Amino acid sequence: MKRWFLIFLSALVLAASTAVRAETDAEVQARKDALDIAGAFSNDGFKIRDGHWCGVIKPHEHALVAVNLYAGNQYWFSAAAAAEPSKIGVSVYDETGKQVTTESYNDGEKAAAGFSPVNSGQYFVSVDLVEGDGGSFCLVYSYK
Repeated sequence: MKRWFLIFLSALVLAASTAVRAETDAEVQARKDALDIAGAFSNDGFKIRDGHWCGVIKPHEHALVAVNLYAGNQYWFSAAAAAEPSKIGVSVYDETGKQVTTESYNDGEKAAAGFSPVNSGQYFVSVDLVEGDGGSFCLVYSYK
């Protein structure tokens, strides 16, 4: 009896964790749009990094993601918001919090920032809601 209880409890925990991790339709759409942007950079030899970051962004708030980058590589950070009309921006900061100079792409609910770090280390990517009421977003990045 105890064995069946443990099996049932394990299945319940697994089902609950799967439900918590499930992405919303808006996050799936935002990821698709972010991958579309990143796909354009793959034509220039960039490889899309496995993994992505999804969440909800609100007006006057920033979503920050810490990433480890290597000197000599080139990176593009691509983000998309699922809500229209909205305008997002992508910025990159070094480990001291200083914004680094990047190439930019902005097209309303889609944005990207690209650069080549001089020093290896931890950097922070910020996704900002410039205009709009907020909603789901997704961030992916590419490197070469």
